[in-house]
Amino acid sequence: MRRPLLSALALTSASVLLTGCFAAAPDGGGTARGQDGRVRVAMMNPPRSGLSPLSDDAFKLSRWSTAETLVVLDAEGDARPALATSWKQHGTSWTFTLRDGVTFHDGTPLTARDVERSLTRAATASPKPRILDGVRLGVRASGRTVTLTTAAPDPLLPQRLSSPQLSVLSARAYRGKTVDPVGTGTGAFRLTRVDGTTSASLDRYDGYWGGRAKAAGIDVTFVPDGTARAAALRTGEADIVEAVPVSQAALLDQDLVTEVPMPRTNTLYLNTRKGPFRDPALRAAARRAIDARPLVEGVYEGRADLAEGLLGPAVTWADGLRPTRTPAPAGDPDGAVITIGTFTDRAELPEVAQALQQQLRAAGFTVRLDVREYAAIEADALAGAFDAFLLSRATVLDSGDPAAYLFSDFSSEGSFNLSQLADPGVDAALRKAADAPAGDTRRRAVMAAEAAVLATDAAVPLLHERVVQGDAAGVVGAAHDPRERLLVTPDTYVK
Repeated sequence: MRRPLLSALALTSASVLLTGCFAAAPDGGGTARGQDGRVRVAMMNPPRSGLSPLSDDAFKLSRWSTAETLVVLDAEGDARPALATSWKQHGTSWTFTLRDGVTFHDGTPLTARDVERSLTRAATASPKPRILDGVRLGVRASGRTVTLTTAAPDPLLPQRLSSPQLSVLSARAYRGKTVDPVGTGTGAFRLTRVDGTTSASLDRYDGYWGGRAKAAGIDVTFVPDGTARAAALRTGEADIVEAVPVSQAALLDQDLVTEVPMPRTNTLYLNTRKGPFRDPALRAAARRAIDARPLVEGVYEGRADLAEGLLGPAVTWADGLRPTRTPAPAGDPDGAVITIGTFTDRAELPEVAQALQQQLRAAGFTVRLDVREYAAIEADALAGAFDAFLLSRATVLDSGDPAAYLFSDFSSEGSFNLSQLADPGVDAALRKAADAPAGDTRRRAVMAAEAAVLATDAAVPLLHERVVQGDAAGVVGAAHDPRERLLVTPDTYVK
């Protein structure tokens, strides 16, 4: 009962602050009531890089349907046409044919040279968009086609190009030292105004190649406080609220709350290089001692999915291809001392860590916790300073493909190998998955790689998080996207 009571008090306090958060902008483009046909959106994270598409801010541009990429991903993670209508591979090169009739928000037509400029700027940026980590990309325009060349054959290149960080903008966006997305996209809504980290406004772009949007525009307010975002929905100050905290969702009208499985898994990574968990039998003992059901029902109040593996229900094909595995025999902890690290940035993780501490103590381990902000703990985690590390991790990354996540986290060459795993069998399975062609062959190889990782007990998957989104009663057609790339689409409007 403690959490709902405290949440209700916080929600009341947050409501007092909403008038200031949702005040109209000086030019009339704010989020106040009375603007017919516009959609008011409360978003969690303010821009960090001036809405540059070369940063994580690119996902905001995608969620507002203002900047677009050559391809998009379908529910299975396969590439589908967007600004490009077709593509073909020739060894280390892929040639993309552009869609006719596309114009930028400044009125200029989309050309192959525009695509070359945007993708070259991304490929030579410092730092690069993460989807291009380790990729040497050459871009050459010719007529209505663009040819992209990599150092080695890349079966995943079309999926990579779906990343919002590889959006195509007009020449005007690149006149300064930073990339400016205001009025330079190709989407259904034209970005007209950005007020620092406070708000943004977009108007319908009537020249959109995909047809006229149903809403007249979008008014965005950035509200980092989750209680305030939930209150914005409850008080009618916002039409769409992203990332409603689990602790607040139960306090809202449940008809206004939508939950969608997302490709994000809470996993306990066990240090296989040093400390007690060098012993596979003790890793097996930890895995056997952990019961994630109380975490799902208690900490996440039923708004999460119990993990059967590293890949959850948001990866729609994973469960049907997952092989049966036989658990390794467990040893006796006999008081072995372990330290679990985690961070406070995701509110539920410290509570999950406390529950795991109790379960592992009951199994015979001596357990200490080290909880800090993520910025203060990441370096130690990557260096293997903890016996175990609790992390909420996206499992398909920007390409929509789990192979990149598995390689990053569990390969002996992986850049995010918290388990310090160096297993020849796992490495071989990961290489096979990374090299497999897109489609069923790649999916089966990915699931074989997952099985190889889980057989080592280097990671104990706990649960899969869900996107919890609030839509007011009059909202029609808002996207509920597990990859969090779409939110307001051309079909979204408020009655």
